[in-house]
Amino acid sequence: MSNSIITPHGEKLCNLMQDEKYLNKFNKDILQLKSWTLSDRQLCDIEMILNGGFSPLDGFMNRRDYNSVCEKMRLENNLLWPIPITLDINDELVDTLEINEEIALRDKEGFVIAILTIGDIWTPDKEKEAQQIYQTTDIFHPGVNTLLNETHSTYVGGTLKGIHYPKHYDYPQLRHTPQELRESFDNWGWKDIIAFQTRNPMHRAHIELTKRALNEKNAKLLIHPVVGLTKPGDVNHYTRVRCYKHIMNKYPKNMAALSLLPLAMRMAGPKEALWHAIIRKNYGCNYFIVGRDHASPGLNKDNTPFYGPYDAQEMLNTNTNELGIKMIPFKQLVYVKEKKSFIGVDEVPKNLTALTVSGTELRKLLDEGKEIPEWFSYPEVISELQKQRPSLSNRGFTIFFTGLSGSGKSTLANGLLVKLLEEGRRPVSLLDGDIVRTHLSSELGFSKEHRSLNVRRIGFVASEITKNGGIAICAPIAPYRLDRQFNRNMIDPLGGYIEIFVSTPLEVCEQRDAKGLYAKARKGILKQFTGIDDPYEKPRNAEIVINSSNDKPETLVDQILHQIHKMGY
Repeated sequence: MSNSIITPHGEKLCNLMQDEKYLNKFNKDILQLKSWTLSDRQLCDIEMILNGGFSPLDGFMNRRDYNSVCEKMRLENNLLWPIPITLDINDELVDTLEINEEIALRDKEGFVIAILTIGDIWTPDKEKEAQQIYQTTDIFHPGVNTLLNETHSTYVGGTLKGIHYPKHYDYPQLRHTPQELRESFDNWGWKDIIAFQTRNPMHRAHIELTKRALNEKNAKLLIHPVVGLTKPGDVNHYTRVRCYKHIMNKYPKNMAALSLLPLAMRMAGPKEALWHAIIRKNYGCNYFIVGRDHASPGLNKDNTPFYGPYDAQEMLNTNTNELGIKMIPFKQLVYVKEKKSFIGVDEVPKNLTALTVSGTELRKLLDEGKEIPEWFSYPEVISELQKQRPSLSNRGFTIFFTGLSGSGKSTLANGLLVKLLEEGRRPVSLLDGDIVRTHLSSELGFSKEHRSLNVRRIGFVASEITKNGGIAICAPIAPYRLDRQFNRNMIDPLGGYIEIFVSTPLEVCEQRDAKGLYAKARKGILKQFTGIDDPYEKPRNAEIVINSSNDKPETLVDQILHQIHKMGY
């Protein structure tokens, strides 16, 4: 057993929150400062900087640290650090800023979180950053997609003075700064502490895995789940925390603690694992469990994994001596039916039956309302998951039509609306493109930016309908693949999402041209018209593809309804 709690990364735990004297001065000067409203991701990052979770960082990275991290996984002072922590802002604000200027960083309600003293302003090569950090520029990678498509083009670096931590109304008793956790460990007499990273609910195999680690190291356990931004489609953190609270009594008394981590994950695989280890070192842990596919972003555009299953473990092994915090590697555990116990997947005798339930299989069981085996999880955990993800037949969902103007989207959407109202099983709302343009997006034009904003507004309204158990039928053109994926990522975790590509050919759409729009576009009267002088990006993964060229609308509506029922809704 070690004699003291592990030293923070870089030897000193940062605390950037200011004293009362500064706050009194700040309150008088604040109105004179320019402001930036932080995104959800930036709010997570700034909280981790201010509370010392990202020690030794004392602000957002400057260009020299950024370049060094991207190229060598090290800060400019040569300290190991694998992930750039940067502040991106829009051009409108950038054009007004000067080096050494102070700006106020605010949350979405306008409360000032910190004051940034600007030390650097630059335009990064984001494609290069994606390749260096994620080893890919494939936007199927959620971290790459965020970087390339949702991050502003200019970075601002500089030191921070903390004013207020971001406000959290949920689970305040489970939110601790690194210093608070270190003080608790000291008060409890904990010295050797194992951190367990998770962004998913914990099941019986996870409990078995962590108990083995406790016994092996004669240590204590910190269950430290991420409750900031995780992978799109993950179980929401409210449900997960309720699950974690249920499983805490599965451990011996005074052997395990639960604390929430406000981290925005990048899903960067091996580099993310190294980053997670550094963070847990700052929180006072000297061991870190790394299992199979740590921080995995899923599959690439070719349907293969971005990283190998044990790349993260190899990354930690390579850097163990410098890190200080030690890795506990674990391979996948499976339940052996004949032994009624969990065994390492590589240790199961050939004559015995190994059972496991993948995340995909678990979601399928929940969707179909089928029984989840008790050997896999605990009844109280299963109950929470069933509440969060009811069977498809009892769940709200969105039907998202997309296709060219004149393809038949509105006709089919209206027909489907009537059929679903006729069934009467759920409330149904139609969000037709023209109707939304009139009532929700009347101020928008038809630029690429405005079209994207319109489609995402539709997605937001649909997400609220879905979340509350209704059916949202959307029928915009939605020409851009990225916007459709954005809506899918937003809506799918809340219920269900069915994309219907109305693949009617352009020549048929032109023949129909009831509004004369194609004719005007061909003559150059109507500019940026989808399918003529503005692209339509065909869906790659639509649940239903239908061509309205030859069949009657009522026939097609019946086909669509049959497909929806066949899916389980």
